[in-house]
Amino acid sequence: MQESTRSKPRYKRVLLKLSGEALMGNQGFGVDPRMAERIAGEIAEIHRIGLQVAATVGGGNIVRGISVSAAGMDRVSGDYMGMLATVINALALQNALEKKGVFTRVQSAIEMREVAEPFIRRRAIRHLEKGRVVIFAAGTGNPYFSTDTAAALRAIEIGAEVILKATKVDGIYDSDPALNSSAKLIKKLTYREVIARNLRVMDTTAITLCMENDLPIVVFNLLHRGNIKRVVMGSRTGSAICA
Repeated sequence: MQESTRSKPRYKRVLLKLSGEALMGNQGFGVDPRMAERIAGEIAEIHRIGLQVAATVGGGNIVRGISVSAAGMDRVSGDYMGMLATVINALALQNALEKKGVFTRVQSAIEMREVAEPFIRRRAIRHLEKGRVVIFAAGTGNPYFSTDTAAALRAIEIGAEVILKATKVDGIYDSDPALNSSAKLIKKLTYREVIARNLRVMDTTAITLCMENDLPIVVFNLLHRGNIKRVVMGSRTGSAICA
């Protein structure tokens, strides 16, 4: 793996997109506190070197709206359940970060003042400027929009320079590496190539938002310790999507 010789981070402000499954660890369901602690440790590390860090987290380790819809539940109800699952995960990540000494705020698109601030763009930016990690929960607050789209939207709203999409594979492949042992890693693509090839890195709405706002995406393997720092320091880790 190629390491960067940079002494300073490549970016000033980033948004880290985590799946709910990332917090699940090796469990079959829910949040593994050890995995939350490990992820928090890596976020704390890049925070200490001066990065402004925001994060979004999915809810697939608890409930996924599309899945419950496919099982016969109303899609809108399923999506709201999924949004509430992301709040649970955001609170778990907040707890893990604060145990590392990192001041953290959770902002929710669905108002629940007892556990999270409402999402207010200027307040989120102010938190980042004051050195707090901001975790965005509850997606966009609307059904039919994925947490990928929420990540793209929030990244654009706060002026993030890049979306760091954490996955369980080393980047973007030309086919599913779990099904095809000959799948090839693609180091760099344009937004249009991702859409045209239906690579399913993020949903089409999210990719289009990033394309229209010239927001790059780096897809990398979260399971390799230190990859978050490698990406922000400019290492050619994972796959990049840009104009």
